[in-house]
Amino acid sequence: MTEDEQDRLRGGSVFIPGVGGMGGAAFMALVRAGVGSFVIADIDDFEVSNLNRQLFATLDTVGREKAEAARDGALRINPDARVLVHGGEWTAQLDDILQRVDVVVNGMDDAAAGVHLYRRAKAHGKTVIDAYASPLPSVTRVGPAAPRLEERLSYPTVGVEWQAVTPGMKIECLMREIEYVLVHSSSHKYVDLDIAGEVAAGTRSRFSFSTMVTMAGTMMAEEAIRVILRREGGADHRGWFFNPHAGRVEKPLPAVLAAPKKLVVRRFMKRFMS
Repeated sequence: MTEDEQDRLRGGSVFIPGVGGMGGAAFMALVRAGVGSFVIADIDDFEVSNLNRQLFATLDTVGREKAEAARDGALRINPDARVLVHGGEWTAQLDDILQRVDVVVNGMDDAAAGVHLYRRAKAHGKTVIDAYASPLPSVTRVGPAAPRLEERLSYPTVGVEWQAVTPGMKIECLMREIEYVLVHSSSHKYVDLDIAGEVAAGTRSRFSFSTMVTMAGTMMAEEAIRVILRREGGADHRGWFFNPHAGRVEKPLPAVLAAPKKLVVRRFMKRFMS
């Protein structure tokens, strides 16, 4: 990292909607890397259940708004950082936010707001860094010209106003994402399928483990740094998975290999959901 690059990071700006698990890990990594300006948003408060994986969750912040607590934690790391905080109103102010940042790191898991975020980011020419709903750490970098996640995975939200996305559509979006993860990674080896079924059915929240969440957030931060510094390489819109159990990177399969595996996964998921 050259002195000029450090200056560019100091002048960089990142929008992070969702500063709990992966978003919070990315936020902390970017603060420590020297990024100078942030817009962060979250609608939740820290809870005791967050202590197992969310870096800004401590006994002192339980019960506090996540965005405000994360901002205060970031300023204890770098008092010179500029951190603007939003709550749920960020969706109405998204166009203004996107005009003032270099890159977006998506730390939330709401499908409707995610559709809105991706669509407006494309309109403003901004790159979105994201990760899959996977038990393996993953990262994607979706540039302005890349297909949106809803288009690539054939979400039922295509052509639907984001405010009109129904709970049923959100579940279908999650199922399409899980299908993609199972086709293009070895995630099935590292998850309790009974619990995964409850998550897919909406009766249990997504499961997370500290090291996996932190690794994914750090990978997302690295991609954001690449965007700010205009460095070549890194992830693309399809992204990749890191398998810490086997010590290897798993990249999406070529179409000729993915097609037959997708048929097997779809049959499995049909039995699984029943």
